[in-house]
Amino acid sequence: MLTDAPAGRAGRLTKRHEFVAAATGRRFHSERMTVQGRLRDPAEAPGAGLRIGLTVTKKVGHATERNRIKRRLRHATREALARHDAAPGNDSPGAESAVALATPPDPLPEADVVVIARRPALEAAYASLIDDFVRALHVVTKPGGSRPARRPAREDTRAPRAASDGRRKPPTSQT
Repeated sequence: MLTDAPAGRAGRLTKRHEFVAAATGRRFHSERMTVQGRLRDPAEAPGAGLRIGLTVTKKVGHATERNRIKRRLRHATREALARHDAAPGNDSPGAESAVALATPPDPLPEADVVVIARRPALEAAYASLIDDFVRALHVVTKPGGSRPARRPAREDTRAPRAASDGRRKPPTSQT
């Protein structure tokens, strides 16, 4: 049974179909990451709140580098969500120090968010990872629908090709 995540914490995306569903929503791109997200129907996962999944492809680097990027992003997402708790109006200690910092949307939306890391996330300043995630959270959880539908395929105006029986035609001699 799903329970409410504690304040400042997000649930996890663990199943492939959850990642694929998040890919149908809005996107945010930066040098360090791509973030995909969609608002979730409350009936899908009641009380789950914000759920986050991390992806680092093999193109990014070796296993130790990928694991280091995942650890950095995991911590950056926790820090960004902790800013949400420390924001003014959330009645938690240290709220005054968070005034100048960007904060996630309030309240946290019922959404699934996937963070796809890029190679620069390995060496990027930690504060830039947090800021990118906070900005991305505002973009991908904005109400108002998902990504626009793709344009229909353009009609082909070329003449139709002749049917082929699968054999190559002998070359013609040029005299």
